[in-house]
Amino acid sequence: MMVTTHAAAALLFFATPVALFAPEFTAAAIIGALLGGIVPDVDLFVGTHRKSLHFPVYASLAGVGAGIVALVAPSTASVAAAAFLLGAGLHAASDWFGGSDELRPWERTSRRAVYLHPRRRWLRPRHIIRYDGAPEDFFLTVVLAIPVAYAVPSVRLVVAAGLVVGAVYTLFRRRVPDVFGV
Repeated sequence: MMVTTHAAAALLFFATPVALFAPEFTAAAIIGALLGGIVPDVDLFVGTHRKSLHFPVYASLAGVGAGIVALVAPSTASVAAAAFLLGAGLHAASDWFGGSDELRPWERTSRRAVYLHPRRRWLRPRHIIRYDGAPEDFFLTVVLAIPVAYAVPSVRLVVAAGLVVGAVYTLFRRRVPDVFGV
C-alpha cells in the first residue's frame, strides 16, 4: 500500500479517537500517528524493504503496551509513543494484504509481502490491494482520510496534501520503474 494509505489509516485509528476523547493530546497523537504510518517505508532507502523497519508483531505488541501506558499515565510523550508504535505496527501488518515488495508488483514475481521476524520468514502477499498505487489503494486512502478530515479539522491540510500526493502517485505508479531505469 502507498505511504499515504498507511498515514491515513494511522490518523483515523490512532489520532482521531484521541482528538475526540482527549483533545489536549491531539497534536501528539497526530504527529505520532503520521510518523508511525510513514517511518517503516524509510527501509525503501536503507536496508531491506519491508524487513528492516517493518515489524508487524513487535511494533504492534509494543504499541499495545504503550497504549496501556498512555491510558494509565497520559502525557504528550506517552500518547505520541503509543500512536507511533500502533501506526507502525498497523503499517507493517497491512502490507501483508497488499502486493509484493518488488518494483513491479503487478507482475507478481515475488512471494515477499512483509517479513515476520518472530518466525524468521516472509509472509506471502494477499493482493487484496493489488499493488501500492493501484486505483483501489487510492480509493482506500480516500475512504480512510475523509472521516479524519471531518473529525479533526486541524489536520485537514495534511490530509488534503496526502490525497494529492496519493492521486499523483496512482496516476504514474506503473511508470515509476521505467523512470528510474529499473
